[in-house]
Amino acid sequence: MRPIIKVENLSKQYRIVARQAPYSTLRDSIAEALRAPFGWLRRNGSREDSAIWALKDVSFEVKPGEVVGVIGRNGAGKSTLLKVLSRITEPTTGQVDIYGRVGSLLEVGTGFHPELSGRENVYLNGAILGMKKTEIERKFDEIVAFAEIEKFIDTPVKYYSTGMYMRLAFAVAAHLESEILIVDEVLAVGDSTFQKKCLGKMGEVASEGRTVFFVSHNMAAVQKLCQRALLLKGGGLDQQGDVETVLANYLSDAFRSSDGVFDFSFHPTRSSMHEPVIRGLVLSSEAGQATTHFYPDDSLVAEITLESKRVITEPRVAIAIEDQNGSRIMTVASYFQHQKLSSIYKRQKVKCTIPCLGLGSGNYLISVSIGDKYHGLLDSINNAAWFDVGWRNNYGNGESYSAVYGPVLKQSTWAQLD
Repeated sequence: MRPIIKVENLSKQYRIVARQAPYSTLRDSIAEALRAPFGWLRRNGSREDSAIWALKDVSFEVKPGEVVGVIGRNGAGKSTLLKVLSRITEPTTGQVDIYGRVGSLLEVGTGFHPELSGRENVYLNGAILGMKKTEIERKFDEIVAFAEIEKFIDTPVKYYSTGMYMRLAFAVAAHLESEILIVDEVLAVGDSTFQKKCLGKMGEVASEGRTVFFVSHNMAAVQKLCQRALLLKGGGLDQQGDVETVLANYLSDAFRSSDGVFDFSFHPTRSSMHEPVIRGLVLSSEAGQATTHFYPDDSLVAEITLESKRVITEPRVAIAIEDQNGSRIMTVASYFQHQKLSSIYKRQKVKCTIPCLGLGSGNYLISVSIGDKYHGLLDSINNAAWFDVGWRNNYGNGESYSAVYGPVLKQSTWAQLD
């Protein structure tokens, strides 16, 4: 069977140009020329810029009807790959062959004209995809119903909220009959009900035999929807294959420790865009014993070492726990509480206590992040470290635990009513 997408030795380079002074006066220019009359030769001969390869020698094929997940850390090249496949940007080298119409949803409102109404933008997007007016009209009511914006369909989209924009953008991309649907992590913008609705629609699209190319950090969604996965690392294709195998590779960067002490001075999952503010983590029991082994009724104490070259005002520190497949179970954060953290400067430790962990037996991942009120996210390490939870019968009735019960255990009371 001929592939519907064929990518050969694809590379994309971006050039970062050194920032120049905003302007210089005539007097400054003359003085500089007198001091170094041939300086312009040196400047022109050695430009102060650099190049980065967002993608490097990526090759793969996608068969018609396949649902392919693309995973990788921030900065791995996922979004760049989708922009090349969607013809938004041209590759530097290599070749991309696509045999079919492409509907893409990469950013909120991509391809929408803010001055046009929602109705007009539906027709505009359809025309861009090469669809006939009769095809668009046949799907129009279904698109509007899915987006749930009937009252505002004739309002210019520049007045839409982010949620309304998102609903209409996805509805258009998913319902207009392109052979290939490309979806980025933009689904994270919507609320949980809308996300479930979108994932259900993508499942329908896949069942119709259309090809779906799906980028997400939601590992549960990738596992549910996708038959195959691509793992990008540093702009290159690190692995491709069945979802479970690729996902295990993706999570293999998480640190392991025999004593609960983790050094995060360097961590492969930290984005290159961030300074290494998070320098270390110690997991321990409430009694203060450092460990990575807990039981469901134990308290988990996380001591995070932070180091910043500037004052972090109103710091916002968070810890997330994921299951062994990288699916989020819970998030605890300093900014969820009434008592806020004080400013952080140079080296400081922050302690978080999760009383009565309440997790079933198994292996778990912990992620750590820090930001502030004014600059947003400053540093994050996703899937940073492993810890495990063992089973002991806390209810005193001899019942054993099975993973089918789910990862969260809670006490409950039961009574018979007359």
